[in-house]
Amino acid sequence: MASASYHISNLLEKMTSSDKDFSDYLFFSLRFMATNDLMTELQKDSIKLDDDSERKVVRMILKLLEDKNGEVQNLAVKCLGPLVSKVKEYQVETIVDTLCTNMLSDKEQLRDISSIGLKTVIGELPPASSGSALAASVCKKITGRLTSAIAKQEDVSVQLEALDIMADMLCRQGGLLVNFHPSILSCLLPQLTSPRLAVRKRTIMALGHLVMSCGNLVFIDLIEHLLTELGRNDNMSTTRTYIQCTAAISRQAGHRIGEYLEKIIPLVVKFCNVDDDELREYCIQAFESFVRRCPKEVYPHVPTVISICLRYLTYDPNYNFDDEDEDDNAMDAEQNDEDYQGSDDEYSDDDDMSWKVRRAAAKCLDAVVSTRHEMLPEFYRSVSPALVCRFKVPRGEENVKADVFHAYLSLLKQTRPAQSWLADPDAMEQGETPLTMLQSQVPMIVKALHKQLKEKSVKTRQCCFNMLTELVNVLPGALTQHIPVLIPGIIFSLNDKSSSSNLKIDALACLHVIMVTHPAHAFHAHVPALVPPVVACVGDPFYKITSEALLVTQQLVKVRVGPAASVATSSAPPVDSLLTIVSLLQVIRPLDNQSEGSDSFDPSPYINDLFTCTIKRLKAADIDQEVKERAISCMGQIICNLGDRLPAELPGTLLIFLERLKNEITRLTTVKALTLIAGSPLKIDLRPVLPDAVPILASFLRKNQRALKLCTLAALDILLRNYSSAVTPVMVDAVLAELPPLISESDMHVSQMALSFLSTLAVTHPSSLGQLSGGNILQQLIALVRSPLLQGGALAAMLDFYQALVATETPGLGYMDLLRMLTGPVYSQSAALPHKQAYCSIAKCVAALTRACPTEGPAVVGQFIQDVKNSRSTDSIRLLALLSLGEVGHHVDLSSQPELKTVILDAFSSSSEEVKSAASYALGSIAVGNLPEYLPFVLQEISSSKRQYLLLHSLKEIISSASVSGLKPYVESVWSLLLKHCECQEEGTRNVVAECLGKLTLIDPETLLPRLKGYLLSGDFLKTLEDPDLNVRRVALVTFNSAAHNKPSLIRELLDSVLPQLYNETKVRKELIREVEMGPFKHTVDDGLDLRKAAFECMYTLLDSCLDRIDIFTFLNHVEDGLKDHYDIKMLTFLMLARLSSLCPSAVLQRLDRLVEPLRATCTTKVKANSVKQEFEKQDELKRSAIEPNR
Repeated sequence: MASASYHISNLLEKMTSSDKDFSDYLFFSLRFMATNDLMTELQKDSIKLDDDSERKVVRMILKLLEDKNGEVQNLAVKCLGPLVSKVKEYQVETIVDTLCTNMLSDKEQLRDISSIGLKTVIGELPPASSGSALAASVCKKITGRLTSAIAKQEDVSVQLEALDIMADMLCRQGGLLVNFHPSILSCLLPQLTSPRLAVRKRTIMALGHLVMSCGNLVFIDLIEHLLTELGRNDNMSTTRTYIQCTAAISRQAGHRIGEYLEKIIPLVVKFCNVDDDELREYCIQAFESFVRRCPKEVYPHVPTVISICLRYLTYDPNYNFDDEDEDDNAMDAEQNDEDYQGSDDEYSDDDDMSWKVRRAAAKCLDAVVSTRHEMLPEFYRSVSPALVCRFKVPRGEENVKADVFHAYLSLLKQTRPAQSWLADPDAMEQGETPLTMLQSQVPMIVKALHKQLKEKSVKTRQCCFNMLTELVNVLPGALTQHIPVLIPGIIFSLNDKSSSSNLKIDALACLHVIMVTHPAHAFHAHVPALVPPVVACVGDPFYKITSEALLVTQQLVKVRVGPAASVATSSAPPVDSLLTIVSLLQVIRPLDNQSEGSDSFDPSPYINDLFTCTIKRLKAADIDQEVKERAISCMGQIICNLGDRLPAELPGTLLIFLERLKNEITRLTTVKALTLIAGSPLKIDLRPVLPDAVPILASFLRKNQRALKLCTLAALDILLRNYSSAVTPVMVDAVLAELPPLISESDMHVSQMALSFLSTLAVTHPSSLGQLSGGNILQQLIALVRSPLLQGGALAAMLDFYQALVATETPGLGYMDLLRMLTGPVYSQSAALPHKQAYCSIAKCVAALTRACPTEGPAVVGQFIQDVKNSRSTDSIRLLALLSLGEVGHHVDLSSQPELKTVILDAFSSSSEEVKSAASYALGSIAVGNLPEYLPFVLQEISSSKRQYLLLHSLKEIISSASVSGLKPYVESVWSLLLKHCECQEEGTRNVVAECLGKLTLIDPETLLPRLKGYLLSGDFLKTLEDPDLNVRRVALVTFNSAAHNKPSLIRELLDSVLPQLYNETKVRKELIREVEMGPFKHTVDDGLDLRKAAFECMYTLLDSCLDRIDIFTFLNHVEDGLKDHYDIKMLTFLMLARLSSLCPSAVLQRLDRLVEPLRATCTTKVKANSVKQEFEKQDELKRSAIEPNR
């Protein structure tokens, strides 16, 4: 500390040196450098100052603030920031006192520098939430000085600085000044009538920050004052200020002003009718703020707001929109352009302010559309046509036009999320939907846009392209009939020399999206006009344009390509320019024969241009990485679709691909391109490059890049399928050497692709499989079969491989050899396999082998039956034997085995639960193979046996797996049997019966669904939500949750009646809570917990499927209750709150004060020291989940 004090003393001495030998310039330089060094020292965390050093430094910094040189002053101000945190509180107070005094100085420069100093000090104070005594003391000291400075109206510049500092302090430390809020309000309110507009503006800013932290009484006083003054309306200028102030308060504290909207909105509506454009603008801006910040309270007034916005959207005293003829011919359009050119020169914002009113109206409509999803149908009836008509606003109003476009984009974006349920066939019967209404308005939209596409304004054209892109994303194929109208406008922007790079990129991106979502034949007539500008864009020096253009070219060649050709492009990086070439390829020559009109279109005239522009980019080494990748993808598409037309160019191009394959940066994209070419139905000749390419591909399998492995396996698989004669044993061996590490449970997708490759290899090169016997690959396969993770696609690939392998009849890999490898560990009496899934996987593999070798089946089935019968067999052997019998019997009729039924029924008596479960599954699966033989037997056993639970599981397997046609003759007998067991005492049995009834109903829903509904006491499912039995209500909620998740259209119209019942089930009922004595301890049991969990799960599901039908504030009330409930329900409500914060941020913000308390309680709760480990883990998980919504 001593050394630091000594160093700082030296610096202070240099600042005050008065050596007469120094010139003024040298003295300034010395002060400047010393101050700069002082700032560097103060910024060090390690510096510690003693009291004397603190006093000297503070005095010197304050003195330097009055230095004659501005640069020294600026450095002194910068020193204040780190100094505040390094000195004691009384020194900070000294700094603040001096700065406040200087702020009132007559010297303008000192006043300005002191104001900056105060802001610096305030910015360095600890936040209000930290409870810092220093911050509280400093703010209180500053507040008194600022209020007196604001009250003095002699010097406006002092007022402005004081207001600025006050606003900054209220924003950062408002919570520390609660006691001063009334005096601050009293000081600020008179400034709203100041003759200086700058003073009013800064006062409004300060009031906006004040309402974020002030108490309720201060807030009420402020609102009452504004309402009184607005009602008085003494002066139009002050009225405008009060409206602006109201809007600012709404923006900063919408959750507080909502309850006053019933008084405020009528006044704002009244002022909208006053003939004052500036006042109208502020009124509409206030509406926008109310709509965004007070969604619930403003809801009754939304129709009024929409009506006002629609009226002023076309408000222009100098222009009559009805005079413009939409159907002008080309000559008239050109004449209008000339007329408009003249109006550009005459137009001036100073002469006419009405454009601000129109812009405010467009922004307000944007806010309404963005926040009222439930009103979409109404928007398409009233708002959409009005916005479309405004696409043609006069020139000179680009900002207005941009906001109109943005409002319509918001409408389209609001429409897109609704697509999932609107596209549901069950929902289509509801009549007009937003999508169908948008579809009917497409001609009107195109008619309004096509002229704008040739506007001189770049901004307008960009808006048009964004609109069209969003439109086809919402309604794919909607522009099919309008392509001839739109293409000229797109070409105009691509050819126009005045077009900016961003405009060209937007035009190319729009063209690509339209080509992807529309049939190829719609573009054939326009290919001659499209190819030249697209080719020119491929050669553009800006890489983004080139990349986008290449993608459009690719699309031109291949529109709606068949499955073989779609592999490579789907994962390509989303870069702009290459998109155009891609699109062109899809149009010129689609490879699927179903493309309408493709046979009559001749691509020959365009092949050379497309190939030449792409090969130039492909060969270039000094271009952007994005362009390289797009060029590779595009050339892959060209060869895939047009390779038969490029015999001379093909060999050289493939050699370039080979070079790109060796490059680490481009190898992944090249592998995808080769996959695309190899899958082409044109059978492109790849034989010249295969000897070099396959070993390189094999080496990629050992790289630590998952995407590269997957793409390489896909490429090798398709090369084997389509070029098997050119793939030599040496190439195959190189690949097989790399496969063992890939067949592992650590990555099931890679394992699946490796198994698919081996299956293809077994078909195309069976002789190569001889080396598998005893090799690493087979060991990895057996290990993977025993993995509990093997399921889904990987399991299906494993079964396909075993069937393909046994069909090759390779020595050492025959049926019995593979069977011993699979079942050997189980029969060797060694330790049981760790997971039941391993037995299921082995059984499926055994069944796959048996289906491939049907002659071996009877003997193996007989052996399995003996294994089940044998009393010396372990439970593991019985388990495997039963599962294998079930899997084999599912596909092969086993009715020729007379002992089978008896053996399986005997297994029902096993002491092992797993063996009994396997026997139940086996009986049901075997029955699927021969229903007439086994289904009556199962039904008979259910009726006469006491083992109904296991037999009903067998029946469930039959109903789930058997064909509909095979089951139909037995439906009535099965139905009547199930009904007899509906009232079984065991809940597990009743659950199985319920599953069987549900699955059986799907076989003949017309007959069985009404019958099932009739068994409800009321005949109405919704009535079960009111059933006195808790379990009935819980199951009814589970059913409702399933409908909301899978078929939301079924329940959307019922929500008005269901939601009150649903919310009712979220309440904690004390009568359902009981205490259970467990020895010396008492345990609390909540019988209503499962019911509440089911209710909250329904609420969470409704957020995804029916958000527009929910009153979000009522919903939040119950979420708030859930935040104080049991651990399981808290976890659910935390998830809901995080989801709501994303979907409805303004509504959550309005309730934030109520939602924060339970979150804080969760985060601060401490577990008792003697609690078990699980309690600590639960509390930690709760804290993590509680923090998540706040991110």
